Amino acid sequence: MTRSPDPTPPDRTPPDPGPVEPTTSSAPEPLLEVRDLVVRYGRIEALHGIALAVAPGELVTLLGANGAGKSTTMRALSGLLAPVRGEILFEGRDITQMAAHIRVKEGIVQVPEGRRVFPGMTVQENLDMGCHGRKFPNKSAYRDTLDYVFELFPRLLERRKQAGGTMSGGEQQMLAIGRALMARPRLLLLDEPSMGLAPMVIQQIFGIIAKIHSEGTTILLVEQNAQQALSRSDRGYVLETGTVTAAGEGRALLGDPAIRAAYLGVA
Repeated sequence: MTRSPDPTPPDRTPPDPGPVEPTTSSAPEPLLEVRDLVVRYGRIEALHGIALAVAPGELVTLLGANGAGKSTTMRALSGLLAPVRGEILFEGRDITQMAAHIRVKEGIVQVPEGRRVFPGMTVQENLDMGCHGRKFPNKSAYRDTLDYVFELFPRLLERRKQAGGTMSGGEQQMLAIGRALMARPRLLLLDEPSMGLAPMVIQQIFGIIAKIHSEGTTILLVEQNAQQALSRSDRGYVLETGTVTAAGEGRALLGDPAIRAAYLGVA
């Protein structure tokens, strides 16, 4: 037999709970937020009002075919291209009109497509160019940053006196990433880090990217290698001819039949 709950006495009223506090979301505020971004090359519109966000500590992939607008997006974020419409927010501040070198000082650092190391400079000189314009509080902080880069890339330590232009493609990619890390980025923009590399080197590079991410660096990654990128990403966006056509968790996107067919050749 189920006992009915005692009725509330008619002369009792519940206590006044006082002012109701507004509810807040547990989701972190985006470190980077892009709203309605439009970029043109002359009369050609390359980005058609895209929107995306990257939360602190995330690894987010921007996936797309050649000509989709991925590198255009990265150049706009780093300040190398001026949008004709839209907003770029960093920690809630509008940086749409901020100069590229100021964005580096704010912590937004790009590793460009094609690596673009300084070929006539040594490995050490290339790394020092990465922190040009950034002030370390003391020599110890500079040394700690340099040691961190050499710990990630022992090959760079071995070849610190070698000219950057004489290194292999994989070594140059390591140097380009190391150069960016010397600027102590808060948001690392990686543009096609696997381009032109052998499969074994690609695996190594993505392993290092995963390590950098695991140690707390926020990363926005542009990549055509969907398997390597999405399997390691918290979230991803798919860009097609200047428009975001899909977004979601990295592994969910990787399991999407349409994405697998388009980027992995799997029906």
